[in-house]
Amino acid sequence: MNQYKFTFPALEAYPQHEGEANVVFTVHWRLDGTDGAGQSAGTYGSVGVTLDDGEPFTPFSGLTEAQVQGWVEAALGEEQVANMKTSIDAQIAEQVTPSKVVLTPPWVAQPEIPAAAGQE
Repeated sequence: MNQYKFTFPALEAYPQHEGEANVVFTVHWRLDGTDGAGQSAGTYGSVGVTLDDGEPFTPFSGLTEAQVQGWVEAALGEEQVANMKTSIDAQIAEQVTPSKVVLTPPWVAQPEIPAAAGQE
């Protein structure tokens, strides 16, 4: 079974907004999956977020990865997150068992690769 992990390489923020400092409005995210045997794939994007009037404001320095992941998953929706994981699974499966390969025509000479020094 593949394992998945969200990461958040960048957060865009307003320096000042509605009386608060460094208010995040866009989260850039990555969702990566791995099969544990060396195969991996991923997808990335960004989502907009807004101040939630019903939730207390969290200062930028107090944000947690789990909180930001919650924002991203809520913005994307359960179905889209599931579809992204399905796509990652398909990419990993394609790496393990390719459905197509690229071959050099037999009439094209293959370049010789010289042996590394000391390996002749």
